[in-house]
Amino acid sequence: MIDRLLGSISTLVIASIATLGYGGVILMMAIESACIPLPSEVIMPFSGYLVATGRFNLNLVAIAGALGCLLGSYAAYYVGASGGRWAIERYGRYLLISPHELEIADRFFERWGGPAVFLSRLLPVVRTFIAFPAGVARMRFLPFTVYTLVGSYIWCLGLAWAGMKLGQNWQSLAPYIHRFDGVIAVLLALGAGFIVYNRLREIASASKAPAGD
Repeated sequence: MIDRLLGSISTLVIASIATLGYGGVILMMAIESACIPLPSEVIMPFSGYLVATGRFNLNLVAIAGALGCLLGSYAAYYVGASGGRWAIERYGRYLLISPHELEIADRFFERWGGPAVFLSRLLPVVRTFIAFPAGVARMRFLPFTVYTLVGSYIWCLGLAWAGMKLGQNWQSLAPYIHRFDGVIAVLLALGAGFIVYNRLREIASASKAPAGD
């Protein structure tokens, strides 16, 4: 079932890029960066294969991919900064997210947002979703744009270059990238578990505190 779904998605990606050219690369990478897990390990290596055939230029492919990432990230950032922020402020307590945690996120993205966004753009899975929390924290827009564009260009160039070198065997790259998915998922789960654990401890401590404190 999953293999069939992934096969259908890959077919859609290939057909879109083959039909729309650089515009297809922009469109597919925009979708991938808008919190919709479209596989960039299919989009960019296939585009790199088309570089090997002479249809595309490697640098232009990387630029198109990075531009698509930026456009999709803008959409996710806007949703996070508007509706996402509002929802967390109003209903975050039901998810154990207090105003204090939101303030911590704001301070984190104010100080470390640039490096965090840049590094996230070089990681599978995380790169797809980083724009939303950056928007929730209302990270400054110019640094968000610059670090998203630079990190995305490096990611897209690397995958396209690999696809170009692999040629007709470009699809063999995806399994190597997916090896990191499990590790990243475990790290994210541990981080979320740590946050929830600390929040529950805070709630328990507050409930035990004397009423006059």
